[in-house]
This record gives sequence, structure tokens and C-alpha cells, in this order.
Amino acid sequence: MLLQIESVTKRFGGLCALSDVSFDLEEGTILGIIGPNGAGKSTMFGCITGSTPISDGKIVFQGRQISGKKPHQIAKAGIARSYQIVQPFGNMTTLQNAMVGGFCKHSDYKDAEQIAISALKTVGLENKKDSVAKTLNLGERKKLEIAKALATQPKLLLLDEVMAGLTTQEVMEMVQIIKKINASGVTIMVIEHIMEAIMSLSKHIVVLSFGKKIAEGAPNEVSENQQVIDAYFGIEGGDEDA
Repeated sequence: MLLQIESVTKRFGGLCALSDVSFDLEEGTILGIIGPNGAGKSTMFGCITGSTPISDGKIVFQGRQISGKKPHQIAKAGIARSYQIVQPFGNMTTLQNAMVGGFCKHSDYKDAEQIAISALKTVGLENKKDSVAKTLNLGERKKLEIAKALATQPKLLLLDEVMAGLTTQEVMEMVQIIKKINASGVTIMVIEHIMEAIMSLSKHIVVLSFGKKIAEGAPNEVSENQQVIDAYFGIEGGDEDA
């Protein structure tokens, strides 16, 4: 297994954002993380990347424990993420933004530049490489967010709602980009509320609700799970089961 989440718990004071969550991620696959707002999905990404230290449990990446390590150490080990709210360096060019990721593993300017250009090509932004980032539309900023993460040359890429706010056409395009990245050998974990997109992308899905894992399995299994239906639609008894 590429990644193992073992009984991970995260407390913020009296609030338990994640409670005893465990799952494995197979190398080369795409794993979907779904759940209602506030379920703990982005918190899990923070725990994996080291920006949110876990309270209990263990996270193992490529056979080595990474829980407790600093974010830059985890990035160098091969894990990168995008953020739900895109925040490019607005006054820098698209290429310069992507190069920030390139410098994660390369100190040479030319090396970082070539890696950044390759990342921009992957997401379809090569023709915008000289554009100032603040002039990009939302769809282009979402692509740039992925390119910045890709430029770190990750083995595991965590994508946090990269399709939120996009048009139907842009969602379809983003699905193809994610499949392309995965086909290049990058394992992907994706948080998404657009069910059609995540069901078509994911080989396996983990469902969180109120910080707990309530289901996991193949997309068709998860979509028919009564606990999942209750969590999303608020049927009486759903909170107790979660």
C-alpha cells in the first residue's frame, strides 16, 4: 500500500474533527473522499500533508511513518495537495507560480522552469505561462493550483474540490486532466461534491460524516449504502449511525 491511515484522530480543543479513521490507498489508483460539509475531509488532507498535526493514530507513506513530520519534509517525500480556495501569487506569472512547486526538489532555475512548463502543459495552461496569475479566470486558477502541486513531482496528489464552481464543460475537462495525471503514474486522492465526477473517477471511495468513516468501497456499493444516503439527505437516524 502506498498510504495507510491508521486510527487517525484530530481534536481541536473540545471538537473532534476526525475520530478513529482508518483506510488504505493502493498505489496507482484514484481514491475518492466524500461526505457532507464539515465531515472532516479537508482536515484529513491537512493531517496527511503535515499542516494539521494528528492527535492520535498513525499515517504511513511508502512504509514509513510520516505523522509528526513537517509539511516540507512530507512534500519532499512525495505528497502534494491543492487547496479548495485557490490563492495564486497574483502578481507573478503562471509559469513563476508553477516554478514555486518546482523548487521543492530542484535548486537549479532551469530545472525548476522545465518541470513547471511540463506541469502547465499537463493541465492545459502552457499558452498562459506568461500571463499574470491574477488575470486568470476561476477554471484557469484551479488548473494552476494543480500545476503548482504537480511541479513538486509527487507520488501522491491530493485534490481538494478542484471542480467546485466550474461549468459543466470545465468539470468534464477537469475529469480528463485528473485521469491524465493518474495515467502518468501519480496516485490521486480527491475530495469532491460533484457525485457524477467522483463516481466516474474513483476506483474506491471513503465516506466521512461528523469526523467518522461511515462507509467505503466501490462507487456503486457506496452510492447504495443506506448510511451514506442518510448522511447526505438527513434521514432520521443518520446522525446516530454516523
